[in-house]
Amino acid sequence: MPDSRTSGLDNLVAVRRVAMDLLARREHGRVELVRKLRQRGADDDLIEQALDRLAEEGLLSESRYLESFIRSRAIAGYGPLRIREELAQRGLPRADIEVALSCSGFDWAERLRQVWERKFSGLPGDARERAKQGRFLAYRGYPQDMIGRLLSGR
Repeated sequence: MPDSRTSGLDNLVAVRRVAMDLLARREHGRVELVRKLRQRGADDDLIEQALDRLAEEGLLSESRYLESFIRSRAIAGYGPLRIREELAQRGLPRADIEVALSCSGFDWAERLRQVWERKFSGLPGDARERAKQGRFLAYRGYPQDMIGRLLSGR
């Protein structure tokens, strides 16, 4: 781990500046910012103070981060199961993830149909093709019941 004396992140202003630079590029969650600032050698106390202040000022927002992440992953073709797991791996509370997913406004069945249409030419003709399509869609994070309805033509 880099030494904070050599990294330049030895005061609150420097830690805040780096955090703001990261937030200017894209939304970040608090856990993610803490990890990145630690990697750059910042002290935990300075990190907490800087992030608390950024949250008070509305510059750091977990709900905005969740919304942004869900939107980008859904547009990329991923389903709610995969998105939920990725967010949990990033250290976000499950309850917050569930609320964000339910408020996202995405019609997951429609997203599933769009992903399926882009990848496959039509309904599976045999069990092997059905299994192949099902595996792909499950890997993308769509629930089995939705996949089953889609692949059976309902």
